[in-house]
Amino acid sequence: MSIPQAIGIIDSGVGGLTVAREVIRQLPREQILYFGDNARCPYGSRSAREIRRFANQMIQFVMRHPVKALVIACNTAAAVVLEEVRSRTDVPVIGVIEPGARAAISASRTGRIGIIGTELTIRAGAYQRVLHRLKPEVYTVGMACPAFVPLVESGRYDSPEAQRIVEETIAPLTHEELDTLILGCTHYPLLAPLIQQAIGRDVALISSAEETARELSTLLSLHNLYADERASGPRHQFFTSGDAERFRQIGEAWLGFALEVQTAALDPLYQV
Repeated sequence: MSIPQAIGIIDSGVGGLTVAREVIRQLPREQILYFGDNARCPYGSRSAREIRRFANQMIQFVMRHPVKALVIACNTAAAVVLEEVRSRTDVPVIGVIEPGARAAISASRTGRIGIIGTELTIRAGAYQRVLHRLKPEVYTVGMACPAFVPLVESGRYDSPEAQRIVEETIAPLTHEELDTLILGCTHYPLLAPLIQQAIGRDVALISSAEETARELSTLLSLHNLYADERASGPRHQFFTSGDAERFRQIGEAWLGFALEVQTAALDPLYQV
């Protein structure tokens, strides 16, 4: 059964659950329809052409349901398709890059901000462009962390192996005198304790989830789309193109409640 007037959230896998958790916390009456493309994750090393096709397939699936707003929770997908999706979609659409950049500018004391993300997110310079638009004098340095998403998707994000990989990957950034580090992939908050340990306690970690949920709240208010206070409690739905059981295990550990996860095939649309 479709959810009436849900918030659609799409991601390359389980990473967008970090955004979903914050949406649930800030907007507890709202219902969520989540799709994770776990079968084709990670996106970071793929071409922009592939990511555009994958993202549009997920959006096509989500928009078959009564969705009143769409969150592109995958940084990589947002860097590629956000503006074109906004131009052809009737519902409000938000990404995670601008909210994360704004939060980083607010948090930084020295104006020295690092960004970690997938290869495509870093190569595209999406965060750097927004940061410099907001504050031209800010110093930025970006670094791709291609090993991080597989750690999260496999459920090994709190393992000794993950600690070693994170420490080795983050080491070059410890010489940059950063005071703020953007977790430029929604999978990375699940590695936040290890990243914090590797980069140092004095560096503020920025996840875009909180700011994205706040921006979503503003959009719902602007368009008079808040859930009816008289409605029954939200019935969230979760879909994956991959292993539903693995998704469920990670999702329940992160969200803190029981999940029913359905496997859904994506139509071979948008072969661009």
